[in-house]
Amino acid sequence: MQFTSEQRLDDGVLEREFTLGEIPGTLWTHGSAAPAPLILMAHNNGLPKEDGRLVARARHTAACGYAVATIDAAGCGDRPRSTADEQARADLRRAMQAGEPVDGIFEALVGPLVEKAAPEWRTTLDALLALPEIGGPVGYSGWTALGIRLAVSEPRIAAAGFFAGGYVPLTQREEARQITVPLLVLLQWDDEGNPRQRALDLFDSFGSKEKTLHANLGGHTGTPWFELEDGCRFLDRHLK
Repeated sequence: MQFTSEQRLDDGVLEREFTLGEIPGTLWTHGSAAPAPLILMAHNNGLPKEDGRLVARARHTAACGYAVATIDAAGCGDRPRSTADEQARADLRRAMQAGEPVDGIFEALVGPLVEKAAPEWRTTLDALLALPEIGGPVGYSGWTALGIRLAVSEPRIAAAGFFAGGYVPLTQREEARQITVPLLVLLQWDDEGNPRQRALDLFDSFGSKEKTLHANLGGHTGTPWFELEDGCRFLDRHLK
């Protein structure tokens, strides 16, 4: 892991850009004498790590005493996309403009993104936990489909927060039954791109004995800010 830049932000959080082979990432930390718990924070379906909503969530969470990391995994952000990815995105735009069904297209797009992203997130986790300022345990926050795969395959993840606002492939819907870590799931009740009943059915299928659903009125990007504060309290209960 090589750090390429750093800056101290006005809230006291240290923001550092890094590369790990071909993987670009960002790490936010807040000054602490003891190693901080780590939060892996991912945005839905390939959006870039510098997305404003993700950065705001990361800075707030770091200010609460966590190390927070995000990456642009394969096919995400500015990373090169495969021909199949580009075709799926073009098919999705065309189908949405025509008012046609899109689940099959999302399956072709999101499933491969998860398969490519999960190994790079695990590689990044290995490198981050080797840093002296970071300790365990590890939490996850963000993209549900990727979070399901990591929560099932990565035993170091002790708790997870999912945003029920993106398409979850059939494989991850089956894997959801294997999850056992505590979960906090956020659902926007009027999310036009995420059928409410499908999100509720997914929540029901999670195998965790401790799982909480927070549902708020509003569309896809309308999650209230207080949910971020509640999310940090959830992390505090399970990671500190």
